[in-house]
Amino acid sequence: MSYNFLLVMSDQHVPFASGAYGGEVAQTPNIDALAERGTTFETAYCNSPICVPSRAALATGRYVHETGNADNASPYTGTEAPSWGQRASAAGIPTTTIGKLHYRSTEDDTGFPDQRLPLHVREGRGDLFHALRENQPPAIQLRDAVVGAQSGESEYSLFDREVAKEACAWLQEKADEEGPWLGKVSFVTPHYPFTVPQEYLDLYPIGKMMLPRNNEPEDWDDHPAVDIYRQLCGLDSPLTHEETLRAVQAYYGLVSFMDAQFGLVLDELHATGQAENTVVLYVSDHGELLGNDGLWFKGTMGEDSVRIPAIMAGPGVPVGKRCETPVSLVDVYPTVVDVLGLDSNPHDADLPGTSLYSLAQASEPEVRTIFSEFHSANSHTGSFMIRYGKWKYVDYREFPERLFDLEADPYESTDLASDPNYASVLERMRGELRTICDPAEVDHRVRAEQRQRVADFGGVDAVLKRPLMAYSPISGG
Repeated sequence: MSYNFLLVMSDQHVPFASGAYGGEVAQTPNIDALAERGTTFETAYCNSPICVPSRAALATGRYVHETGNADNASPYTGTEAPSWGQRASAAGIPTTTIGKLHYRSTEDDTGFPDQRLPLHVREGRGDLFHALRENQPPAIQLRDAVVGAQSGESEYSLFDREVAKEACAWLQEKADEEGPWLGKVSFVTPHYPFTVPQEYLDLYPIGKMMLPRNNEPEDWDDHPAVDIYRQLCGLDSPLTHEETLRAVQAYYGLVSFMDAQFGLVLDELHATGQAENTVVLYVSDHGELLGNDGLWFKGTMGEDSVRIPAIMAGPGVPVGKRCETPVSLVDVYPTVVDVLGLDSNPHDADLPGTSLYSLAQASEPEVRTIFSEFHSANSHTGSFMIRYGKWKYVDYREFPERLFDLEADPYESTDLASDPNYASVLERMRGELRTICDPAEVDHRVRAEQRQRVADFGGVDAVLKRPLMAYSPISGG
């Protein structure tokens, strides 16, 4: 039997900023209600902690070193690998997206013929600033985005209000049609700008906000890759406590704002009588570092950056379950195929993911290898992450590798890579990585391709002459 499938996606939502994941600060009643009536995946990851690559991996069910969508200036075009939208459309299932996609253009055949309020990359190209890597100057506009936290409406909050409104209208349309159908509703908050409608800012009195973990410079993680990220974001000079707290307050306010828009969509799903025949999956494209170790945004292999929420509810999904099997965004493709009851396809045979629908229903958790990689802005070298059991391993190519025991050390404060007592674990993790890719080859290939794109545009100086922007404008311009 097949069901409708509704994927709801936010941007830059770290799991602990929700009650569903044990957060004690964030007020997220709608996300929490979805978790109560469904299954929460305790350990979920993005496959690249930045927008374009993460969304390409979600669409294709493949890692970005396979598709070539390595940075925010290499958007998905539909030709790199088939999308689950193409699979569903080919089967005659109506497929609609509302809101942010961050592909190249509505003109491309990405498998989503009905795009409403689509948000794609800037000028159909994205920002080549992300491809500069070792030639990139500090992105001071990112620091400005943090210290500029304020109350009010931004183009992002206004956009998300329209996305929720359009999603509700679309659900009313679907109520009069026979299913199954496939839909994706994608919000841009809680991604910065940190401009928050006052009613949501008021939920978080500044006096009750706590400073982030390892807030003082002497406590910062000083791994070279992390230091470079901090410097290139313009964050190597610490923020004042007031600036930090106001940014934390703003982020939580945006989380609650996004949750409210999500709630409107869920309410309409129930009001139109479609909830009983619709599987809903909530995810985000990556997390938010939220000031921990003096870091903001994403783009590192820290847990706050690569971890995401993943919550599923609907027919056949266990109620109130906490699924301990680790998952990632490449699992969405087989999930869509599974829920919609699509016929098998030879293309799917080598997909790395597994249906979240079947994982949720499994009686015992599975041991799986989860993979993430990063090749974009604010980094001088590729980074490759493996999560296997309690272990987390990161290969940085040009910098020391890292190993953490996340059960004993969830905040990654003790790097075990140089401890001879863990030599066998380290070797095991290296082997797990190499079953997925050759990190040296991938890093070399991606960087060569990025240098070529920059050269084709006219060189580093030509890239830097373009207006630098902290986030993608709604207009795409």
